[in-house]
Amino acid sequence: MFDSLTNKLNLVFKKLKGHGKLSEENIQAGLKEVRMALLEADVHYKVVKDFINAVKERAIGREVLASLTPGQQVIKIVNEELTRVMGETFTGLRFSGVEPAVIMLVGLQGSGKTTTAGKLAKLLSKDHRQPYLVPVDIYRPAAIEQLQTLGGQSGVGVFASSPEMDPVKISQDGVTEAVRGGCDTVILDTAGRLHIDQALMDELVRIREAVNPAEILLVADAMTGQDAITVAGSFNETLNIDGIILTKMDGDARGGAAISMRAITGKPIKFIGVGEKLDALEVFHPDRMASRILGMGDVLTFIEKAQDSFDEKKARDLEKKLRKNQFTLEDFRDQMVQVRKMGSLEQILGMIPGMGQAKQLKGLKVDDRELVRIEAIVNSMTPGERQNHTIINGSRRKRIAGGSGASVQNVNRLLKNYVQALKMIKKLNKGGLTRMGRGGLPF
Repeated sequence: MFDSLTNKLNLVFKKLKGHGKLSEENIQAGLKEVRMALLEADVHYKVVKDFINAVKERAIGREVLASLTPGQQVIKIVNEELTRVMGETFTGLRFSGVEPAVIMLVGLQGSGKTTTAGKLAKLLSKDHRQPYLVPVDIYRPAAIEQLQTLGGQSGVGVFASSPEMDPVKISQDGVTEAVRGGCDTVILDTAGRLHIDQALMDELVRIREAVNPAEILLVADAMTGQDAITVAGSFNETLNIDGIILTKMDGDARGGAAISMRAITGKPIKFIGVGEKLDALEVFHPDRMASRILGMGDVLTFIEKAQDSFDEKKARDLEKKLRKNQFTLEDFRDQMVQVRKMGSLEQILGMIPGMGQAKQLKGLKVDDRELVRIEAIVNSMTPGERQNHTIINGSRRKRIAGGSGASVQNVNRLLKNYVQALKMIKKLNKGGLTRMGRGGLPF
């Protein structure tokens, strides 16, 4: 996300920080480059104009010019104004007093509504709610089957609708069935079209009037940029949407839709889709997103992902082993599995301040398959080999490679990395290993 914009902004800020003191001319020149970077990122021109004016008004004054660190002050202002443009604070879902609360997902065909419905159901389940999925799209082939599959994967009930049923009746019967099943949230996966037409809007209006949803959320494809904003305006005009879910954010290196959406539509972005997996749906925090855009990372989201992924009991057991220098290949594998649960390595690195902009990481393509390979290699070892790596000789390495579908070089690299981790642990123990906390990685 935002790779191109982040790189350009960081070049601008580097120039500004290079000046001991900043003049109005320096700031004007820097903001001109920021303006170009935002426009190239497909941010709406009105948003860019208002944003630059707001930053300029604050930057050309005592707040910056009289500061001992003027470059840093400009960055601080840009960060604050970027946060303001995107909505300042997280806007959560509203669950009406009457249960079940109905969340109606709308949007064009291909925006990712059905997948998002499954992801949202899983996310709400983690938050101790009991969601129920209702497939209302009777037009797209296999749409109903797709939602049933997603429901099965996330352990959520799915209403048994069929293409012969009326969408309004499906919605009403789905809510009734959710009540019978004791569910407190209904997620309606409505139909889309390739483009907005009156028939689509009429159907959505009839569904809204029939079930009185607590939330109407537009699912929009972030990769369509300005088109996503236009689509949001059209749906909002007819349905008065409550918020937006931007999908395919992981494939959008520009990010213009995310920055522009709130300012243009007046509606908050509530969630963003950052991958294909069922857990790849993130709550949208404007302040955290501003930090990511400016290359400052997103530590809070990183911590939340770690807390969701790491087992506390395992972390405590691991800490005891580390203190006694008993970190085995089995533990090494388990840590890799836990990391994989957090998402792609590229996303994880992007959340750590400075890592996304580190010179040694520029152009690095992180291969998540490496973690899968590590797991397969360790699984191919005998229990004795996992407990004592020193017995793994040449013939054993060939056997392990053959059993895991890896090469001997892959096995050698894994063992080398493991030995390096052991050395680091020993050094930490000599210096006094502090409590790592929940799920702390030893390497």
